[in-house]
Amino acid sequence: MMNSMIFKCVLLMVLSCRYTIAETKTEYPKKNTYIIHMDKFNMPSSFNDHLQWYDSSLKAVSESAEMLYTYKHVAHGFSTKLTAQEAELLANQPGILSVIPEVRYELHTTRTPEFLGLAEKTSTHAISSDKQSEVIVGVLDTGVWPELKSFDDTGLGPVPSSWKGTCETGNNFNSSNCNKKLVGARFFAKGYEAAFGPIDLKTESKSPRDDDGHGSHTSTTAAGSVVSGASLFGYASGTARGMAPQARVAVYKVCWIGGCFTSDIAAAIDRAIEDGVNVLSMSIGGSVTDYSRDIIAIGTFAATAHGILVSNSAGNSGPSEASVSNVAPWITTVGAGTIDRDFPAYITLGNGKKYAGVSLYNGKLPSNSAVPLVYAGNVSSLSSGRLCTKDSLISSKVSGKIVVCERGGNPRVEKSLVVKKAGGIGMILANTAEYGEELVADSFLIPAAALGQKESNEVKKYAASTPNPTVKIEFGGTHLGVQPSPVVAAFSSRGPNLLTPKILKPDLIAPGVNILAGWTGAVGPTGLSVDKRHVSFNIVSGTSMSCPHVSGLAALLKGAHPEWSPAAIRSALMTTSYTSYKNGQSIKDVATGLPATPFDYGAGHVDPVAALDPGLVYDATVDDYLSFFCALNYTSSQIKLATRRVYTCSKRKTYRVEDLNYPSFAVPFDTSSGIGGGSNAPTTVQYKRTLTNMGTPATYKISVSSKSPSVKIVVEPEILSFKEVNEKKGYTVTFTASSMPSGTNSFAFLQWSDGKHNVTSPIAFSWT
Repeated sequence: MMNSMIFKCVLLMVLSCRYTIAETKTEYPKKNTYIIHMDKFNMPSSFNDHLQWYDSSLKAVSESAEMLYTYKHVAHGFSTKLTAQEAELLANQPGILSVIPEVRYELHTTRTPEFLGLAEKTSTHAISSDKQSEVIVGVLDTGVWPELKSFDDTGLGPVPSSWKGTCETGNNFNSSNCNKKLVGARFFAKGYEAAFGPIDLKTESKSPRDDDGHGSHTSTTAAGSVVSGASLFGYASGTARGMAPQARVAVYKVCWIGGCFTSDIAAAIDRAIEDGVNVLSMSIGGSVTDYSRDIIAIGTFAATAHGILVSNSAGNSGPSEASVSNVAPWITTVGAGTIDRDFPAYITLGNGKKYAGVSLYNGKLPSNSAVPLVYAGNVSSLSSGRLCTKDSLISSKVSGKIVVCERGGNPRVEKSLVVKKAGGIGMILANTAEYGEELVADSFLIPAAALGQKESNEVKKYAASTPNPTVKIEFGGTHLGVQPSPVVAAFSSRGPNLLTPKILKPDLIAPGVNILAGWTGAVGPTGLSVDKRHVSFNIVSGTSMSCPHVSGLAALLKGAHPEWSPAAIRSALMTTSYTSYKNGQSIKDVATGLPATPFDYGAGHVDPVAALDPGLVYDATVDDYLSFFCALNYTSSQIKLATRRVYTCSKRKTYRVEDLNYPSFAVPFDTSSGIGGGSNAPTTVQYKRTLTNMGTPATYKISVSSKSPSVKIVVEPEILSFKEVNEKKGYTVTFTASSMPSGTNSFAFLQWSDGKHNVTSPIAFSWT
């Protein structure tokens, strides 16, 4: 009653004095929400419980502030609204590990479908889930963890009648592990056992079960069902879903602790073809060799000939040039880029300088006070000590300190284990010139963060020049809207294509950095035996992650356009890819900080929404690939090895690699022979292409955007008019090159447009 009377009195006062108040309004400091991370394990003994400690710490800086939430698992701490001054005061209180400003974001997906524009488009574009559910994605990898919610088959109809596969039983796996989502599971180990002997059932499951995690991650990325509440230790929280969440999944376990053997791979591809998969995803690769001796090239040719689109990873050997693998022109070769999500960690040196890195660490944090800092190279007895290799650190010089370890030589997370075993309490993973500013987040075993090269150099300089260097590490959760994005990942393998220089590889890039997807229950997120943490989702990076993105998107297109060939689907994905940001600036290469090129990203970053309606495509058939072999001067025996076909190249026909109907152009000039590099040699080359209309009647006009003044580009004809669907029109591109020094590269883009569709092809010139 008393409170009601007071409220009425106050209300009358406000109403009667409203004009005076408006004239003498007091500006109060703005309050924002902050997330407070507390060092729960070092709570003062004067408090009975952590909640009492949280409240006391908060009241010490603001009597009016209230806790919005308290956290137990995501973090030890709470959230509250504070002024900037109060936040600064709180940060200096004992036991406060960090005070992190909140960033507004919406809870949705593992982020990549939203980043790719699928979330909003699927509600308006007629992508039939019934048609999508007829598509089966086969994944060659380390197997599957079938208990994941990502394989929930709720809402799915009967298994497609075209499916002829099965669910093989074995160690820790039975037929009931499959369902209407996971429609098939097989394992192939004969080649592996032939090399290493019988599988040790104590360490591996002789069955389709995934003991590694890689296979579960790739398969759920491609076609995992929708799962709400997904995250890794609270990082990247939201709703997880594969690129084609209604598609079916069939797994083929071909990779084991000792590796992936070609005999097993070949058997798996063979079986996948027979089973009836529509898309084949293979995050597997090795050294580049002649097509007729490359089992992956041979096997994928067979799959392509059966109408199966094959997506392969480009490799993780970037940023070295000419490092791309899986370069056969019937394979869709996928490089990796970033998305607009990050997991920041903050490094504060004793001199007050603060640097931003990344981390997925979620355990106990160092004391709020600064911790001694050492550089691994100065506390090791080995020449490789700077890399924090096994048993390289001297415990007496590391104990109780945070160690700066350089990236490279051994796995990133393993370095944190080396530091931990030596008595270190934290780690800074320092990038070198090889990795540049690329940041890959890891769920380290001790408080640790990765830094880019520039910041790492500053930290090392500080550690070397200061008598008693110190450092603090803080963790900032998940940030969205990071720009610029995408950027080409430093590890993503690059062109040019050494095996066939006139075929541009990689074909395109897709999300491959810090990707959240399903994980095995057999090992922790680091994959190390000492990591006893168990998670349903993990965050991993690599072209192994970008490959299944494209596999899933190919399934999406196959569902929308069942009649499209593998080459048509690849063409749609490539010619609609983008190479610049919304502000018009070119996509960057994180390794250099400079604009990336078609040797880095191929046709560009995949745009699945645009790919659903490409306008025109560069289609190709088995006959086109046979002509490609003839252009390489393959003998009938070599062609038979590569294709299992009896085929003889006609002596009456001229075969040229330049005429393979590929969606991109690679134009090498040989300076030693004078082509493009000598005044007396021919400087003109021609490439021929054929476009197929996939839409309504339209007239397309050509435009060329060139950053290569040394090459004149002429396209004939300049206009192509299509009157019906599936109508084909050809054109010729003539390149006339000036003399350039060996090692020179330049680039251009060719685009056909009808005003609605832009069919774009990259052109890469190289003088060798």
